[in-house]
Amino acid sequence: MAQGRTFTFNDPDRYAAGFRDASVKLTITGAGDFSAKLTQLKLEHLEVRWCHESLPRIAHISLSLKRLFLSFPVGRMSPIIDGSPLGNRDIVLHGLGKSMHQRSGRECEWGLISISPQHLTDCSEALNGWPIPSPHASRILRLPRAEVTRFQRIFKQARQMADARTRLIERPEVARALEQEMFHTIVHLLDADGANDNSRKRHNHAAIMARFEEALPRCLDRKVRLPALCSEVGVPERTLRMCCADFLGVSPTRYLLLQRLNKARSALQRADASTTSVTEIAQKHQFVELGRFAVNYRTTFGETPSTTLEREPLPSAKSAEGA
Repeated sequence: MAQGRTFTFNDPDRYAAGFRDASVKLTITGAGDFSAKLTQLKLEHLEVRWCHESLPRIAHISLSLKRLFLSFPVGRMSPIIDGSPLGNRDIVLHGLGKSMHQRSGRECEWGLISISPQHLTDCSEALNGWPIPSPHASRILRLPRAEVTRFQRIFKQARQMADARTRLIERPEVARALEQEMFHTIVHLLDADGANDNSRKRHNHAAIMARFEEALPRCLDRKVRLPALCSEVGVPERTLRMCCADFLGVSPTRYLLLQRLNKARSALQRADASTTSVTEIAQKHQFVELGRFAVNYRTTFGETPSTTLEREPLPSAKSAEGA
């Protein structure tokens, strides 16, 4: 049975937890109040998401080994994926179990489709007489202009169907027809295989960034200098700087600082101002120089740490994940 819902969020942690079959880590990089909308349509073998976020951010998204994913821009407010700006004719086919970095310098909209690899194989064999192998590396597909309109039309139909007010989701024949049309379109696109970027260099850089993300959690709770971080990732400092500039738009140390600031902000947003102080939270997140912490915090988020603390607390991270 088809299921469709639209969720709205004012908390990056809650929003990230809403993806379920993908691990999403958001690092907010701009000032303002966060808001996001996530529309989901779950069909028998396919799930469609439409995502809208209000603030600049860097997202590290780790994808499931059990599903095949395609991501693509929606409208003109599209994120940059693994250092590649996407046009409205581009779709990213992600390798099984791979991760990606998305970044945006403003609000953005994007789409994500996850499908059953086995059902895609069955559909390809039925339509073409041969299976489409599951990809081991991600690549960008450039759609022919004639296919762009068709794909966008189908995606719009999926969004409309997810809206409970249309009541389309209550009609099983509509859901089956939409899923079949989406699979036919995806098979056609993958069979055409208009790869835009399959360079070994980019795949190598993606592997470096994956190792970098694996190393970061071990660095957030202690002071780590860049040479030690490069040694842990296994690359020269120049290479890591180049990869981070390309994929993240910031240096490795700036990204590490942004992550610590985001964690401190999340703690401030959930703390009780009557029992917790800014100093306690800052020191817990390895900010020893409180004046510098306050300046970096205000520059990044547009308000002082004390202003954040004095607001009505957000729900705990644990309850956010279960929402």
